Amino acid sequence: MIIMSVDFGDARTGLAVCDKWEMLASPVGVITEKDFQQCLDKVTEAAKTNRAEMVVVGYPKNMNGTVGPRAELCQQFAEALREKSGLPVELWDERCTTVSAHTYLNATNTRGKKRKAVVDAVAATIILESFLVYRKNQKTES
Repeated sequence: MIIMSVDFGDARTGLAVCDKWEMLASPVGVITEKDFQQCLDKVTEAAKTNRAEMVVVGYPKNMNGTVGPRAELCQQFAEALREKSGLPVELWDERCTTVSAHTYLNATNTRGKKRKAVVDAVAATIILESFLVYRKNQKTES
């Protein structure tokens, strides 16, 4: 199944997609958009373009597991995306993914404007990789 992940942000929204065998997650870009509805439209179009059969939206819970304003906004985005796209949309805990993305970019010595342009797509890729591991483990437990 082709799954697309979304790292929804105030100004930049990262996207990643996996292959139909759910083996490899790859960044597919960043949407630079501050308007909620415009971002929703662009993510819906990206899902169509990438032939996504499911979308995973990062769910930024607080470190103590509570849901704050940012997570609530991501819930609203996921619900609106489910309605607009007609696709199944899952929320996925994304705590520390941006920190991990910065660590990866440090390892590759990606700096400056280039770093800013890709960090959200890298975070979306980390979200998707985590979700794919979960799905694979669920299959093996059955």
